[in-house]
Amino acid sequence: MKQFLSAQDVQDIPSLIQSALEYKANPWKDEMLGKHKKLGCLFMNPSMRTRLSTQVAAQQLGMETVIFNVGHEGWALEFEDGATMNGTNVEHVKDAAPILGHYFDILAVRTFPGLKDRSADYSEHIIHQFIHYAGIPVISLESATLHPLQSLADLITVHEAIAQHTLASKPKIVLTWAPHVKPLPQCVANSFAQWVNAWGAADFVITHPKGYELEPSFTNGATISHDQDAALKDADFIYVKNWSAYEDYGTMPGHGGEWMLNNKKIEQSNNGKVMHCLPVRRNVELSDEILDSSNSLVTKQAGNRVWAAQAVIASMLKASNK
Repeated sequence: MKQFLSAQDVQDIPSLIQSALEYKANPWKDEMLGKHKKLGCLFMNPSMRTRLSTQVAAQQLGMETVIFNVGHEGWALEFEDGATMNGTNVEHVKDAAPILGHYFDILAVRTFPGLKDRSADYSEHIIHQFIHYAGIPVISLESATLHPLQSLADLITVHEAIAQHTLASKPKIVLTWAPHVKPLPQCVANSFAQWVNAWGAADFVITHPKGYELEPSFTNGATISHDQDAALKDADFIYVKNWSAYEDYGTMPGHGGEWMLNNKKIEQSNNGKVMHCLPVRRNVELSDEILDSSNSLVTKQAGNRVWAAQAVIASMLKASNK
């Protein structure tokens, strides 16, 4: 694996899930794999689980990790070709990224959409600039449109729950929109849809109010419903996430709290296991009664972020050692 930006970079998703579960069973089994190697992690927006889980995963493979908060601990970066740099951006990515390629063996980058210019966000210009100029393997710690490490952890969680609860080998998974206090990116929803469709082992339904349709290339293969109650019927897994509009980009077409998941709503599910990527706005996106119940997989899901990252980093290290 040379890059890890999306499900399309993974040749065999079930094998990657199995690799992650092997690390979960024995975290230090490859503790010499990354000896004398360095992982550089660049953050352009805040992070807790992504940052900590990636750092733990790399250290369990013997790597040294260096964390750098771009814009807070260093110069503001410029990404546009031909820019006249007479403003606040002090250093161009053309000059910064090649140096990072000398410092590190793998570079992990977390960017964020502006939610103002859809074509700019969906071009993934920033992370591709690092790939182009750094010359080393790059891992997305979330980009403007996708969050692949989160999605891999999600599928690990589903895989474990299927085995633990003896669910059908092809479960019904529902991704449901939830209310929020501000517009959020489509990254997690796009990514989860892409990974579930690529995995191909689920009856997949996406439900949201009208106006919150996602970019079709990510949702092809899923059933789309504007009726949340109908979508939740017989669901084995219910993934709750807010996202802003794709068509009327970055906006929040008006909808109230009737889309918040609670115990009443999941009565018609197949004792549905509830998932969320965190952080979560309690009693806005999800009710306390759901988050604190035995139906919640949220904590397990977050715990699996370590094993997702470890499987990906190990795959890159093994490829570089060949």
